[in-house]
Amino acid sequence: MKNLLLIVSGPSGVGKGTVVKKLVEKDGIELSISCTTRAPRKGEVDGKHYFFITKEKFESMIENNGFLEYDNHFDNYYGTPREFVEEKLKTADVILEIDVEGGLQVKKSYPQAILIMVAPPSRDELLKRLRGRGTESEDKILSRVKRMDYELSKEAVYDYVVINDVIDKCVERIEEIIVKEKETRHD
Repeated sequence: MKNLLLIVSGPSGVGKGTVVKKLVEKDGIELSISCTTRAPRKGEVDGKHYFFITKEKFESMIENNGFLEYDNHFDNYYGTPREFVEEKLKTADVILEIDVEGGLQVKKSYPQAILIMVAPPSRDELLKRLRGRGTESEDKILSRVKRMDYELSKEAVYDYVVINDVIDKCVERIEEIIVKEKETRHD
């Protein structure tokens, strides 16, 4: 594979969306857009943040091998559309912001994909970030924190783990990983 397929995963509230946005803006990396059946959050735009589709359409795409990976969690489907990513990889590096299971599924299809886990500095900091969003009930926040333990237990199978203590430093660490991987693949 000529261009890099980067997979960024981590618990809800860890800041991976902000990190990915900065990487795309600074480095010209193409962002993969996932499909989801959940309702848009305030400010989210179809085709920019997600492809918001019906459950029926999502299930049809599953049947037709239309996803590199997909999952159903928190009562909604999420998935990476295969054709979209494969087209983008022809001309650019592509970054996917997906959960741990999705990252591992993609790695099976694309063994050269680079798995990067973004981790919080601490459990308390993650709780603070999730509560600061103001978008979810306390029960939902606590279920996301419980899921964090599971997700972070998979960090050993990821190629890199980057602590998001300060956003710009986290972005710089990932940029260093990209440079290193490009140098390694040109040897």
